[in-house]
Amino acid sequence: MAERILMKGNEAIAEAAIRAGCRHYFGYPITPQTEIAAYMAKKMPKIGGVFLQAESEIASINMVYGAAAAGMRVMTSSSSPGISLKSEGLSYIAGSDVPAFVVNVQRGGPGLGGIQPSQSDYFQATKGGGHGDYHMIVLAPASVQEMASLTIKGFNLADKYRMTAMILADGTIGQMMEPISFEDAEIENYEKPWALTGTKMERTHNIVNSLYLKPDELERTNFERFARYKTIEENEVLYEEYMMDGAEVCVVAFGIAARVAKNAVAAARSEGIQAGLIRPITLWPFPKAPLRRAAGQVKAFVSVELSMGQMIEDIRLATECTRPVSLCNRTGGMIPSPGQVLESIREAAKGGN
Repeated sequence: MAERILMKGNEAIAEAAIRAGCRHYFGYPITPQTEIAAYMAKKMPKIGGVFLQAESEIASINMVYGAAAAGMRVMTSSSSPGISLKSEGLSYIAGSDVPAFVVNVQRGGPGLGGIQPSQSDYFQATKGGGHGDYHMIVLAPASVQEMASLTIKGFNLADKYRMTAMILADGTIGQMMEPISFEDAEIENYEKPWALTGTKMERTHNIVNSLYLKPDELERTNFERFARYKTIEENEVLYEEYMMDGAEVCVVAFGIAARVAKNAVAAARSEGIQAGLIRPITLWPFPKAPLRRAAGQVKAFVSVELSMGQMIEDIRLATECTRPVSLCNRTGGMIPSPGQVLESIREAAKGGN
């Protein structure tokens, strides 16, 4: 039997990052993700790594940029307003095609909002996060085990595709404790001939840069980057289906909302309502194909979110608006109850909005 360790979600991310080969962490404390920085501050010096609490979020993301350009496995973590401050750096990292790993343990917003769990950074994460045309791989854990396993997956994908991978968690998953195992972790290693490691007069100089003064060169680079994104959409989509056999109502939820929604789906089935769940694990790339297939089967969708309704737009796009999509939500740090989700399933089953 695999050894299981009782850990808090934020700490699981930090330990998984270390096991994935991360030896450079740059960050700035903010609730509800500060345990990640605290864990790294304690562990990094003991393993020959670097922990640095920068003077600001802006400084920390640019330190990530520098270490990433040198080919290091590097990460930063923050919460919603801190990620906003990092957004320019995230765009520079994307424009330079270097791999990086970023964690956002979301809190309520906009502005300083509150420190309670939220999912209202969905647009920020999945639509880029900063200026220009780019994407990040966005992973949405729904358990402490996934906080660990998706962290390792994120580092692997970042290196594989030379881009940023982000864990988009919520404060609940970050703060809860569950038993987890690291024994099935698969660490992948990739050659980085592009990295700024010093030539030793043995190779030509590498240049890491996001500035293209010739418009046709920038356009070509953007098209090449989006061709890589298409490959990711074809090969790296992750999702879970729950009780979708014979389902007539499909609930779509991620993170803590998906755990609540599973209980509601089971309750609906006990009432004779044929409900099921699709849980996106990659928010980008979004699981369009399974939702499109579900649209040929169900008569309605229910999007369960800790926001004012952001993912609902991607559900409608994926299903080409062929079925009605209703919203079941709480916001500002509130979490919907299984009863609230069940009531939304009942309404969808009756044909309501």
